[in-house]
Amino acid sequence: MERIVAEYLLETPYPPEDVAAMMAGEQSSGTFVRVAGETDELRARAAAEVLSVELLDEAAAPTLHSAYVARKAPPGPFRRARVRIAFPTGNIGRNLPTLAATVSGNLYDIGEITGLKLVSFEIPGSYRARYPLPAHGIAGTRRILGVADRPIFGTIIKPNLGMRPAEIAALVDQLCAAGVDFIKDDEVCANPDIAPLSERVPAVMEEIRKWEDRTGRRVMMAFNITDETDAMRRHADLVRDEGGSCVMASLNWCGLSGMETLRAHTDLAIHAHRNGFGAMSRHPLLGMGFQAYHALYRLAGIDHMHVHGIDGKFVDTADDVTEAARACLQPLCKDGPADAVMPAFSSGQWAGTLPQTLQAAQSHDLMFMCGGGILAHPGGPQAGIASLHEAYDVLKSGRSLQDGAIAHKALAGALDFFGAR
Repeated sequence: MERIVAEYLLETPYPPEDVAAMMAGEQSSGTFVRVAGETDELRARAAAEVLSVELLDEAAAPTLHSAYVARKAPPGPFRRARVRIAFPTGNIGRNLPTLAATVSGNLYDIGEITGLKLVSFEIPGSYRARYPLPAHGIAGTRRILGVADRPIFGTIIKPNLGMRPAEIAALVDQLCAAGVDFIKDDEVCANPDIAPLSERVPAVMEEIRKWEDRTGRRVMMAFNITDETDAMRRHADLVRDEGGSCVMASLNWCGLSGMETLRAHTDLAIHAHRNGFGAMSRHPLLGMGFQAYHALYRLAGIDHMHVHGIDGKFVDTADDVTEAARACLQPLCKDGPADAVMPAFSSGQWAGTLPQTLQAAQSHDLMFMCGGGILAHPGGPQAGIASLHEAYDVLKSGRSLQDGAIAHKALAGALDFFGAR
C-alpha cells in the first residue's frame, strides 16, 4: 500500500502511545470511538498506522494550554515524544489541501495534546508523480539568465513601497546597467494604488528589454502578483505578454490551491515567498517545520524558495538556514524525479555573508539577494554588485575575503562599510 509517513514532536500528559493512536484515528478512518460501518476491511484499507513512538523527555507543566487537560487534570508529567505515522495515499488522492489537512489539520486541536509540531513527511515517488514538477527549477532559471557557474546575484526593489512606476523603472534601469541578475518586488508591494501592476509591469519590462537588446543579458524580474486567484492569473498573463520570465507570490496568503492554480495557468518561473512562516515555525512545540512546509509547496510546482539568510535580520539560526537550503537542493523523495528548487537567500545579506552562505548550501546553485548590500554600498549599486562577484571569485580561489579585498576595491568598500555594522 502506498503511504505518506509524517513525523511529529508530541507533548502530552497521557501515554504518548495512546495519543499517537488517537492522532492516527482522527486523521484517517476513525474517531475517539469506533463507529457503525467501521469494518475491519475498511480499517485495513484506510486506517493510518503508528509506526513508532520514541520517548524524549518530560516537563512538569504543559507547554500549551488545553481546556480538556485543565478540566480532566491528569497528574502528569508532560511527556514528549517523536512520533511517526503512516497515512494511506488512497485516502487523499491527488489533493494538496487534503494532504495538508491529513498530516496536520485537527491534530493541533486534540484535547490530550499540549504540544505538537509537524516536523516532516515523506512521500513515495509514485505519489510525487501525481503533482507538477517545477516549470524551470535551477537549470531553467540558469538558462533564462545565462548564468551557469556561480550564484544568481539579485536584489529587492527598495524603498519597499511608495515609488511610482516610472521611479521603479528608473531603479531597474540602474540595476540592469550595474549588472544585476535578478530583481524582485518586496512582499508588501503587489498591486498598490500608486504603482499598479498594469502600469508597473510595462514600465519595468521596457527597461529590461532595452538592456537585453544592448547587452544580450536577460535580467529576471519577479513581479509580486499576490492577489485573489483569478487576478493572479491575469497578472501572470500581463507579465508574460510583456516578455517577463518570473512572478512572485506570498505562499501563506495565496494558499496551496492558489499556488496550484497559478502553476497550472502559467509556465513563468514562480518565486515562492514564505513571509508569515515564522508564525508556524518559531515555537518548538507548535506548528510546522520547514521540511514539511516546503514539501507541500514544492508539490504545487514552485521554482524558487526563500530560506532567509545567515547572520541576517531575521530570527533564523545558521542551522535553520542551512537545513532549509539543503532541503531545497535535494529531491523531494528518494525514488522520485530530480525536482530541486533554487534556494533564495535574503535578509541582511551582503558580500561578507557569502562565505557562510556557500558553506551552508554546499553549492553555488542559489540566489543571493542583497537589498542594502547592493543599493547601500558606498560606491553605489554597481559597486554593490561588483563586490558580490569579487567576493565569489576570491572565495573560489581559496582566499579569504580580507586577503582578496587588497586587490578588489568594491569588496574592500563593502567590508569597510557593512563589516562595521
